[in-house]
Formats: sequence, C-alpha cells, structure tokens
Amino acid sequence: MTQIDKTITIENVDMLSLLGLNDINLKPIEDRFNTSVTIRGDLVYIKGVPEEVEAVEKVFKEMVYVLNTSGSLKLSDVETIVDLTQQGREIISEKEYDTIVLYTKSDVIKAKTPNQVKYFQAVKKSDICFAIGPAGTGKTYLAVAFAVAALKKGMVNKIVLARPAVEAGESLGFLPGDFKEKIDPYLRPLYDALDDMIPSDKLHNNIEKGIIEIVPLAYMRGRTLNNAFVILDEAQNATSMQMKMFLTRLGPNSRAIITGDITQIDLPYKTVSGLVQIQDILKGVEGVSFVYFDRIDVVRHRLVKDIINAYEKFHSESDKGEKEQS
Repeated sequence: MTQIDKTITIENVDMLSLLGLNDINLKPIEDRFNTSVTIRGDLVYIKGVPEEVEAVEKVFKEMVYVLNTSGSLKLSDVETIVDLTQQGREIISEKEYDTIVLYTKSDVIKAKTPNQVKYFQAVKKSDICFAIGPAGTGKTYLAVAFAVAALKKGMVNKIVLARPAVEAGESLGFLPGDFKEKIDPYLRPLYDALDDMIPSDKLHNNIEKGIIEIVPLAYMRGRTLNNAFVILDEAQNATSMQMKMFLTRLGPNSRAIITGDITQIDLPYKTVSGLVQIQDILKGVEGVSFVYFDRIDVVRHRLVKDIINAYEKFHSESDKGEKEQS
C-alpha cells in the first residue's frame, strides 16, 4: 500500500514533558504502529500507510490534550491513549480538538457554540475580525484567548488591548484616585480575562516589559503597531474617528479583533458609533471578517440569556406601544 508523509506541529506544550525522559512516551507508538516517527523541535514527522499515519496523529493530539489538562503525561497514559485509538475510541473528538483556542492553567478554552466556531475560523483566516453581539457570548474572552495563543506560538511579539473610556452613567472626575485608578475599572474585564489564562507572576512580568499592554483607546493615537495582536473591546463606544484611528494603527504582521454590542451604546446623543458605521464601510473588504452573535451564544450564567430575552421583549413591547400611540 502507498505510504504517505505527514508533518504536525506540537503547540503550547513542553516537548520533554510530552515525550518523557529519553523519549519513553514514544515507545507504545513505535511498538503498536507500523509508522516511522521523527521529532525535530516542535515538529513531528510521520511516515506510513494513510490509516496508520492518521491514527498516530490522533494519538499525538490526545497526548497534548491530556498533558495540558492534567499537567502531566505518564507512559501508562500514552498506552491507554494508544489502546483507545486502536479500538476506534477517543478522549476528545476531532471536532472538539479543532475548536480548542488555548490551554490555560486550569482549563481548556474552546469554541462552544456554532457562532463561536465561526468566530474561531474567521480569526484564523482574517487579519481583522469584528465580533458583534450581546453580553455573555464570549466575544471578549475568546478574543483575549486568541491573542494569548498567538503570543505563545510566537506569531506576534506583543498584545495590546484597548477600550474606550466612555462615562456610562458616572463622571470620571468624581471617581477617587489618580488617572490610572480612575481608568482601571473600565479595563478590569481585560485584566480578568488575562488572569484566567496566564499565571499571575508571568502576566505581571509581561505587563512590566510592555509585552502586554492594556490601555484606554485614546492612548493608541500616533502609534504604529508591528508584530502585534490588537484588541478593541466595547467598540460600540468608539466614535467614527476613533474607529478609523484604531484600525490605521496596524503595522506589518499585526492582527486585530474588534468586539462590541451595538445595542448598548453609551456615546452622547446623536454621536455615530464607529462600530455601527464600519459595517457598511468595510463590507466586502478582503481580509476583514464580521461575525455576529445572538442570545443563543450566551455562555455565562443561565439567567443571563433569560435577562437578555426579557429586555428584548420589554423594548419590543415599548416600541409597539409608542407606535400605537403615535
């Protein structure tokens, strides 16, 4: 039977932990499959008949999954994975594996809903991706995960996360503290997401070194960002000019995700939201994707979805009443 060659890249793991001392974890693979396996750095070269190559690739993917989710990988774990694979069983399905965004210190972050899968695919293929939809749909959290994954893989050199500092019902001037203390509450959701994904000491070190920046949108003016993953969160509160300013900061090998909810605009009356306007301006532009979420994508507490539905019903009935009165 014809043999094939396949190369797979191992990401987000320590190769010594994966392969074991003296590559002991490769022994069950070598004993049970008629394939040739060669390791160079983070690349695995597999040669054999198609069915065997596919099975060995599956074994490596599940080894990575087990190592990342449990924190260790023993020879007995690999033997179990090989047994299950040869029986046509699996720890994690191919579909699930293909939606994993990032392994964290305590969890696996992956696309869970159909629109989150579209989001995942759009970010992979587009340099600029807009994620628009209601609260709780994972827009911001996944955006940060995409950025951290790109940083870990060496695809970018830094992450920049920005938010408009729009006063939603209270004035910054009346908040206690210096400017940083006043602005931090607006940026706190970004810090919280990063804290879930990066160990605290490493996160602090990356922020100190400027590898990760979390800044108000106004601080982006005049900059050019090369080799960076840039996120603009709460973009419905960016004006048209601010949106243009943000998008024109991108330099070579940079990528951007812009997230927002166009039903929660806090801009002054009659001020055009840049996120609303940009949908017409960049419609059909190659390299730019738009992904839309709705209430079925809500992944927070189950009541969040019910709250969103209740608000939509309330506003719908209010609008209907106003039309009848007019």
